[in-house]
Amino acid sequence: MDENVTKTMRRDWDDRARRNAFLYIASWRKDWDEKSFFASGEEDYLRLVHPVLQKLQLDPTNHAMAELGCGAGRMTRSFAQRFQSVAAVDISEEMQCRAKSYLQSFPNIRWILSDGETLSGFENASVDFVFSYLVLQHMPNKEVVFTSIREMMRILRPGGAFLFQFNGSERPTMNWKGRTISRILDGMAAGGFRGASRRIASLVGIDPEMVGKTWRGVALSEQEIAKAVRSSESSHVKFLDEGTPLAWCFGRKQSEASG
Repeated sequence: MDENVTKTMRRDWDDRARRNAFLYIASWRKDWDEKSFFASGEEDYLRLVHPVLQKLQLDPTNHAMAELGCGAGRMTRSFAQRFQSVAAVDISEEMQCRAKSYLQSFPNIRWILSDGETLSGFENASVDFVFSYLVLQHMPNKEVVFTSIREMMRILRPGGAFLFQFNGSERPTMNWKGRTISRILDGMAAGGFRGASRRIASLVGIDPEMVGKTWRGVALSEQEIAKAVRSSESSHVKFLDEGTPLAWCFGRKQSEASG
């Protein structure tokens, strides 16, 4: 990935962490406190993760997992309470600093600062489960998403399970006026006029921290996602909530015995 893209992604998420980490991790609510923030992570674990692990017949006990995009640790605590070890990955050092302070009582969490695309801190076939939520939807282009998916598959052991969310929506999430304004502001930010784009965003009622492609990202089809997964010799790809902004892909990596 272009070094400037990495710097932009890290800068933007560090800024968001300094301003309001809870809000930019879970933007559907504005009045988070520590208790409600982590309670929502446990609710999402039970709602989103537990049913899939049951379908895939993966008991987290005595297994290692990686969370791509741990942010301030909203779901990391739930993973650490169940898995033997958790590798919590994020591009933002500021987000991880907050997560470390909240979750310092969990010695089974390993914190890994990433470049936003590769998982160079992991050996091949080193974890049993890999998870990502509200992360791929913010990545600035399709190639970064595809590389991230291939990296998730790379670090999975044969027979390991994966579950990740992506933007699979075929419909725009804003009206044409909003899309036009956002494109202009994104272009200004990319062209080096970040300060001006943020000031204009404030004037027109847009959160300045949401300016730029490190917030909106790209949408992908299930076919594109399945191709990226299967390119890593993975099989049994399944989807949930297809065609929506909160689409999910899950399955198991092909075992050596079936290869």
